[in-house]
Amino acid sequence: MKTLVVILGPTGVGKTELCLSIAEHFGLPIINADSRQIFSELPIATAAPTESQQQRVKHYFVGNRHIEDYYSASMYEEDVMALLPKLFIDSDIALLTGGSMLYLDSVCNGIDDIPTIDAQTRAKLKRDLSEQGLPSLVDRLKELDPEHWAIVDRLNPRRVVHALEICEMTGKTYTSFRTNEKKQRPFRIVKIGLNRPREELYERINQRVLTMMESGLEAEARALYSKRALNALNTVGYKEMFAYFDGTIPLEEAVRQIQSNTRRYMRKQLTWFNKDTDIKWFSPENMEYIINYIDQETH
Repeated sequence: MKTLVVILGPTGVGKTELCLSIAEHFGLPIINADSRQIFSELPIATAAPTESQQQRVKHYFVGNRHIEDYYSASMYEEDVMALLPKLFIDSDIALLTGGSMLYLDSVCNGIDDIPTIDAQTRAKLKRDLSEQGLPSLVDRLKELDPEHWAIVDRLNPRRVVHALEICEMTGKTYTSFRTNEKKQRPFRIVKIGLNRPREELYERINQRVLTMMESGLEAEARALYSKRALNALNTVGYKEMFAYFDGTIPLEEAVRQIQSNTRRYMRKQLTWFNKDTDIKWFSPENMEYIINYIDQETH
């Protein structure tokens, strides 16, 4: 039976180096499941695999898109599901790793078949957001889809705009497309979770942000400042640096906020992952145990 091994965990836990070693051990490429590492312009802030790491092991979905491109979890699901049969020709095992919850879920459980937004609708809603503001769009969503309005994060423009895009393009509610039915996959799925003590994760995240700054995060963000309205840049690392460029906070505070917001995101990831009883948890230090577990589960 073909098996997809999914190695997941919160940001800063140490997935990259461990997965490189596991991929080398089994002779596998890595399927990336990080929703921001797919953008070629964001290598530092997203801690994307370096060029030398990608030379060690072939990676899919790293730097293969541009920040202007529209890309979604449903598109990712479609792309990965098209790739897996090709990888399973050469091996009974495929390796997927990352920390983006929706990307992982889209492959493991499937995602609702929500239509892809056409360029005209996307441009219109982007213009509406700019000219009318988020509160106006929230009110419009309440009229068109009160059920989704009741549960959506009304402070998140991306969520509100996407729901409105569906409503206006299809003439149906966004809710009508959300069935949450789990899709059957033609392969087994083995989920491996990586975790560390909370204080250790905090320290690793704090240090990683400092390393990003030393590696040129400020220059990377400054080069993208003129495109700050793009959805791909609405993420930790850039929002704080853009506030620094605006002059609203000093650099030291921007760094502190990146550390704090990354720790917050890490907690959000763990809350999501801890709901999944199919995950077998390990410390990243126990690579030998993880390899033995993969061997047991795939033979």
